Amino acid sequence: MLQRVSVGRWSLDAYRGIVPGEILEELHEQARALRGARVLHLNATAYGGGVSELLRSVVPLLNNVGLRCDWKVISASQEFFGATKALHNGLQGSPLQLSDADKAAYLQCSRENAGALEDGYDFVIVHDPQPAAMAQLHGKGSARWVWRCHIDTSEPNPDTWAFLRGYLAAFDAAVFTMKQFVPPDLPVGRVEEIAPAIDPLSPKNLPLSLDTCRQILDWIGIELPGRLVTQVSRFDAWKDPEGVITAYRLVRSEVPELQLALVGSMALDDPEGWDVYRQLSEHATGDPLIHLYTNLTGVSNMEVNAFQRLSEIIVQKSIREGFGLVVSESLWKGTPVVAGRAGGIPLQMPAGVGGLLVDSVEQCAEAMLKLLSDPQYSRELGSSGRARVRERFLLPRLLADELRLLADL
Repeated sequence: MLQRVSVGRWSLDAYRGIVPGEILEELHEQARALRGARVLHLNATAYGGGVSELLRSVVPLLNNVGLRCDWKVISASQEFFGATKALHNGLQGSPLQLSDADKAAYLQCSRENAGALEDGYDFVIVHDPQPAAMAQLHGKGSARWVWRCHIDTSEPNPDTWAFLRGYLAAFDAAVFTMKQFVPPDLPVGRVEEIAPAIDPLSPKNLPLSLDTCRQILDWIGIELPGRLVTQVSRFDAWKDPEGVITAYRLVRSEVPELQLALVGSMALDDPEGWDVYRQLSEHATGDPLIHLYTNLTGVSNMEVNAFQRLSEIIVQKSIREGFGLVVSESLWKGTPVVAGRAGGIPLQMPAGVGGLLVDSVEQCAEAMLKLLSDPQYSRELGSSGRARVRERFLLPRLLADELRLLADL
């Protein structure tokens, strides 16, 4: 039932000169105490979301520094993923209740995957709610279990939270992006605050020449030279893509040549994505300057890299957001961001750094106009954002924090 994900080999030495040296030394020091430890990362999908992107870089680096790390994904039906999407929405505050059928589908699949989980690991790190019941259903054995919650669970639907909460007591520790995300009466004794990070050497973040970026975007239908703003995210109502289109149309009244690209990934564990995509397609009908792209229609990591480098602004108008890796990705490339004041986004963009935070469609349009009309200010924001990402949101820092937790456990 559990599927092992193949990853490449990678060396921590490749990050020298990119990541501050003290962070790399801290990571080596933490790894020495755990050399030979068997670690399993467990999640719902190998593609299409921030967790899978992180694990594709995390696992080979943990192996490189002396641990024995595997990454496995659960096997599940569409009924299960429909249930876990409802669970995800409820944990972020949706008033809709989990149905009895949702709960039954979730537990049946969790039991099947728990029965297929091999023993022998020293640590099992479970990502998000999809596999969260497996610690209790499988039994902890001699392993230490960690629940890594990547979403904003600060104000969960009470009924949804009551359902999931009962399966979390088996964990030895829980990790959240921010302490504000820790839900009420969490039944886990140890709680850690660890922010996610980006891999500066992944295909999405590797340096690309502007000529290469132009060639890539020209190939997929963006008219260049031209002015461009982009939102990169799942097609998810929590990202407010319709609000982005509305704000963009307000800006177009003053910048009529401006193009908007909505670049989204479709993931196996997100059955609502195509519904949102169809709604956006209808909303954008008849407007040739609005472009919709997915990872299933020709846009992958290299294309996203090009969008983030050539766009004058990256928009991330989230209503709820766990962290928003796209913010750090864009700032790493020196591109300013206009983003919703939600979840972990202000952590990446404090006042005067990286871009502008907004609370409405109108504020989003005003912020976009401000940056489009003041290129020098935009460059300064982008430069300050890149510096903040270098100090706080690159992958080796995340690994050092996580290994410190495992060593303590």
